[in-house]
Amino acid sequence: EDNGGVLNGMTSNDFTIYFEVMPSNQLELALWLEADRMRSLQVNQENLDNQREVVKEEKRLRVDNQPFAYARGILLYELAYDNFANAHSVIGSMEDLDAATLEDVQRFFRTYYAPNNAVLAIAGDFEETQALEWVRKHFGDIPPQEPPQPVDVSEPERGQEKRATYTDRLANLPAIAMAWKVPPRHSPERYALALLDRILFGGESARLHQRLVKRQKSALAVSGGLEDRRGPGLFTSFVVFKPDRDFEHVERSVYAEIEQIQQKGVQTRELQRAKNQLRAERYRGVWGGLYGLQTPLGRAMELAYHTLFDGDPALINTELQRYLDVTAEEVQQVAQRFLIPTNRTVLYILPGAAGSEQ
Repeated sequence: EDNGGVLNGMTSNDFTIYFEVMPSNQLELALWLEADRMRSLQVNQENLDNQREVVKEEKRLRVDNQPFAYARGILLYELAYDNFANAHSVIGSMEDLDAATLEDVQRFFRTYYAPNNAVLAIAGDFEETQALEWVRKHFGDIPPQEPPQPVDVSEPERGQEKRATYTDRLANLPAIAMAWKVPPRHSPERYALALLDRILFGGESARLHQRLVKRQKSALAVSGGLEDRRGPGLFTSFVVFKPDRDFEHVERSVYAEIEQIQQKGVQTRELQRAKNQLRAERYRGVWGGLYGLQTPLGRAMELAYHTLFDGDPALINTELQRYLDVTAEEVQQVAQRFLIPTNRTVLYILPGAAGSEQ
């Protein structure tokens, strides 16, 4: 920060990412910082205990003390997935955090935070030859580690709907969370599913907002959509509704809109609107525009994602066209194939007393 930069990081189901945004004349400093982290990060009992408490506090803030956060962000996934590797949350439970030993963390760091298990992406104002020299200088002598065994993220065919009810002690309103299993990130169906996401959930003009909030006036908030994962993902729906409406009515209304698409398809106009929205998100980014392709950070992250998930960083130049080439028939087909009762998990979330699952 003393050099005019920003650094941060985040962890998902499939990866951890660290990033720096620096003035162009400080590129070598950014590379040195990352190489130093990879080569010689000190993991001892003191800083492990410190960071354990930091993560616990983050969990309390983001999950334990937020209405709907546990039900929507953890319980729904535990219900929807059958494979523990997919169902278990990234942040884990307090018991998981307490159980992590110093040896566990040191071994995990040695295995996964190695140069042969990492992707390094640089974007912005730099001279390529000089940047490569600095990369070799700072990363070249970091020893590789034995490659980690890939985690089995396959999901069995369930063949039947799963339903549950949960009482959220922090919630003042009822809600319904739903999830359908969908193919992994690299699957061709992903492009049509991403557009179906925006047709159903993409703002106030989207179908479910128009039906549930505008016309029926039964819901207060509607959200959901497609989640990318290396393994099978989820297509989710989350509706917070008025207490004088019943669960079955709201649930049927969601299905009615999905069935409209399954039976009659989507209109050319709304498909084009979804494509325009996706294009704008891609370039402007979300969360204040930080990760859009108009920014060096957004381009670096996109390059890293395509290398990590797809093995092809050049997809940054061509992937948008794959979305723009999706037809109305393809959107209808993915709705017919995946948004079906036997592929569905439904969670009723009741407001009120101490949390319980049925």
